[in-house]
Amino acid sequence: MADQTHVLFVEDDDVIREATQLALERDGFAVTAMPDGLSGLEAFRANRPDIALLDVMVPGLDGVSLCRRIRDESTVPVIMLSARADSIDVVLGLEAGADDYVTKPFDGAVLVARIRAVLRRFGHASGGDRADEGPAEVAGGVLSFGELEIDTEGMEVRRAGQPVALTPTEMRLLLEFSSAPGTVLSRDKLLERVWDYGWGGDTRVVDVHVQRLRTKIGQDRIETVRGFGYKLKA
Repeated sequence: MADQTHVLFVEDDDVIREATQLALERDGFAVTAMPDGLSGLEAFRANRPDIALLDVMVPGLDGVSLCRRIRDESTVPVIMLSARADSIDVVLGLEAGADDYVTKPFDGAVLVARIRAVLRRFGHASGGDRADEGPAEVAGGVLSFGELEIDTEGMEVRRAGQPVALTPTEMRLLLEFSSAPGTVLSRDKLLERVWDYGWGGDTRVVDVHVQRLRTKIGQDRIETVRGFGYKLKA
């Protein structure tokens, strides 16, 4: 297991849980599968997985609450699984700290692709390589925007001298904005460059992450340009 990516998968449907576990293991992942939120939390604390897949509607401790508990303890990537793309549960999961979501029923290849895309960007946020363009081109050193300071080499952020705790997805989003301050970035462009979507995705993912980022670096630091996207105030 040490050489494999370890996935925590929390799903109460026995058929989906077993079939998905087998599919992920065939693709080389090590999987810990749990049927409810409480056992999922225990497994997370015991195993410290590389990524967590959480169904929204699991018993005991629902997926959104479980995501929030995990986020209180770790920046490990979290993907929510929801039966309805238009469900408020999707937004609640993202607001709780999830990095992405996949709608059920899902194709195994699609799920694996999303898992790998999330892991790629987390590797970048931890100092790993990145093949595409974007924040990696930001000059080294510390960027300053008013009271906001971004250490692009140490991957640290301070606001008014105080450290700001960001998840890797939030950090990558901020790096994307800081690479082009004052430039409007569309939601589709952010989905492509931050979430590695090579096709149209759900722009709510961007909106919720921008909202979360604003609460940490200042509500007025990222400006909404209605009809076009967002920009970082220079």
